[in-house]
Amino acid sequence: MPIIKPISDLRNHADEISDLCHQEDEPVFITKNGQGDLVVMSYAHYERLHSLLELYKKLGEAEVSAVTGQKGITHSEMMKLVKEHLE
Repeated sequence: MPIIKPISDLRNHADEISDLCHQEDEPVFITKNGQGDLVVMSYAHYERLHSLLELYKKLGEAEVSAVTGQKGITHSEMMKLVKEHLE
């Protein structure tokens, strides 16, 4: 269930909204005059969303490469690169 708060709560209870974002690990939707206006979330939640968007972007690029016949690397080659990077 989304967490929805009026903009006056953001102004008057910013610390509580911050705590709520961290405790629930969900964004808080802020309304202004009864309409959606802002979304407030913890930095950690934002970073996870941003990482997912980057992953989806890369997956989309990979799908385009596959459809257009561009040559990629094999799974074993990729695993070798990952292991080298982690060392």
